[in-house]
Amino acid sequence: PSSDCIVAEQLCLSDSTCNATYRTLENCALVKTRLLSLDHESRVRCLNAELDLENSSLLHCRCHRRMKRQEHCLRIFWTVHSSMTDGYFNLETSPYENPANEEHWKTDYNKLAALVSGKNCSQLAGDATNPCLRATHVCNLSKKCFRLRTDYASICTKGAGSEDVCDRRKCHRGLRNFFEKVPEDFTKKILFCPCQDEFCGERRRKTIVPDCSFQYNTKPNCLWLLDSCLEDHICKSRLADFQQNCQPVDMSPDGCSLHNHAACLQAYMGMIGTPMTPNYVSNSSVEVSLWCTCENSGNQKEKCDQILGMFESNKCL
Repeated sequence: PSSDCIVAEQLCLSDSTCNATYRTLENCALVKTRLLSLDHESRVRCLNAELDLENSSLLHCRCHRRMKRQEHCLRIFWTVHSSMTDGYFNLETSPYENPANEEHWKTDYNKLAALVSGKNCSQLAGDATNPCLRATHVCNLSKKCFRLRTDYASICTKGAGSEDVCDRRKCHRGLRNFFEKVPEDFTKKILFCPCQDEFCGERRRKTIVPDCSFQYNTKPNCLWLLDSCLEDHICKSRLADFQQNCQPVDMSPDGCSLHNHAACLQAYMGMIGTPMTPNYVSNSSVEVSLWCTCENSGNQKEKCDQILGMFESNKCL
């Protein structure tokens, strides 16, 4: 139980010494959340406080992707590990439990898919040639999948493409709800459906309603996108998870340093519904990208290219 950060925090707060150390770290984290720099003395005090937790379960606690109070759990993790953000972009330790330890969701996807196949309806005629359409129809047979997909679709399409601006924050929350609460059998088949033609590819590209969730009127700089992400506990955590599980390696057969391509795809799905939401760039390829540019990055051009390259030229992904 102590591997759960919320339980670990309760244990720490009940001990006077641990409590005092944790309060120091909370102040350190608060300064960094506001993207303020610490002076040398404060930095040393924060690092010493982190070292003082060496024997505490807080130092090794993790969170679960589908847990209740997830944001609170992640806030605890980054409070204890605030020094990890010193490198600005060095977030390679994920606050989430290893995917292998996550609960495997038993779903009725195959049973529902068989029902779809058995239907002789004109509306399903395109299923054989359009796996994305088929995946959507299977989702519609599951009450939870249909409800949560309808929820985010209605929020994300409201105002999108018109003079009104859609509520991107609500749209992102609806997308996160869908990808966190619907079993992965459904979400993966909707998001990663294999396409042979552009009609199917366009449906796949529009899965996340990109006019609202993905695109701005003009492309912001990728460094601005990163700053927005690091100020948000969920986005920062998903980015750390993505960096850990999608580290590319040239010599690896699957291009992944951890040799777990499924974990990389899961981490990619975790980025959807955050300020750094990725998506397919066209209806004729499986290339993905962030909606940002590295123009006018000045002396931070290399760092900006690195951020964009994690998605655009990542062999593991």
